[in-house]
Amino acid sequence: MAKQCYVTGKKNMSGNRRSFSLAASRRKWKANLQKVRIEENGEKKTVYVSARALKKGNIKRV
Repeated sequence: MAKQCYVTGKKNMSGNRRSFSLAASRRKWKANLQKVRIEENGEKKTVYVSARALKKGNIKRV
């Protein structure tokens, strides 16, 4: 399964890399995902969370 933010749903994006001659080749922009441990409904689990969601305090680390 591909990495995806547990809170916001962010994941990798794809698009074109453009050279000076405007030739197109495929590239990826990776989401800034961090592996964190959280507690949900009394059980601890490890999930991927975006750095922005962590900074905002949308999720509480264990």
